Amino acid sequence: MVTRIISANTSEILKIDGTQLKQSIKASEGRTVLSENVVTEPAIDNLTTSEIAAAFGADLILLNLFDTLNPKVSGLEVDKPENTVKKLQKLTGRPIGVNLEPVDEKAEMESTKLQISSGRTANVESMRAAEELGFNFVCFTGNPGTGVTNRMIAKAVKTAKKNFSGLIIAGKMHGAGVDEPVASEESVKEFLDAGADVILVPAVGTVPGFTSEELINIVKIVHKHGGLVMSTIGTSQESSGAQTVHDIALQNKICGIDIQHIGDAGWGVVPPTDTIFELSKTIRGMNHTISRMARSINR
Repeated sequence: MVTRIISANTSEILKIDGTQLKQSIKASEGRTVLSENVVTEPAIDNLTTSEIAAAFGADLILLNLFDTLNPKVSGLEVDKPENTVKKLQKLTGRPIGVNLEPVDEKAEMESTKLQISSGRTANVESMRAAEELGFNFVCFTGNPGTGVTNRMIAKAVKTAKKNFSGLIIAGKMHGAGVDEPVASEESVKEFLDAGADVILVPAVGTVPGFTSEELINIVKIVHKHGGLVMSTIGTSQESSGAQTVHDIALQNKICGIDIQHIGDAGWGVVPPTDTIFELSKTIRGMNHTISRMARSINR
């Protein structure tokens, strides 16, 4: 058996595989915090955004706008580009994941479509690069305006099962510019059938019309099939203040969420530190919050 991620030491958590990471999160019973960070913008005093997020209680770090074929993180100096992820894991003591976007060239867009690099797109080459770089997990989702569809997310999961050994997260935080339901029982079942470990859904309170009842139904389906569910604050509400984050966190924990994600829109690169802290404190109390913040990465 593995140690719960909320109380695991760096030496324990960074040596486990994707299956063990999933069990470690499951054993934490809805008390896991994931922080998403933009890697292309500098943080303060030559720090990485990931180090800041880890310091304020994040258990998992998700890199956004990271190019797997041209690996670099602002604020991180490495001897070789291929050591980028390993260096970040060493500095933060956290499992590190990457967003890869399953762009649909045939998507019917609601807004102007943005073009992204091949290293940020979900394809065989980027997935193999993510494996070689040592990422602990991949997340198939879409940034605003990129034209990611649920159909292509399911396809990406199937491809990842053949090319990536870590944890696989799949789903949409928002529309990504496409005119389709952000989350539905049909798409969830498709992701599970494709082999996703964690189903990503918008947090209740972030996307108009996505209700607690809908989320509870999705959670029951996913848990019945052995998967986990991650709620996401991907609508810039991570910068709406601690009370807003508190309300979202508590509501989604009631619905049975396993991982709570907080987006990168605060300061444009990383969630405001007080809201990471508030999310952590709300879903697991001060003792586990302090434990995660204070636990040395040298343990």
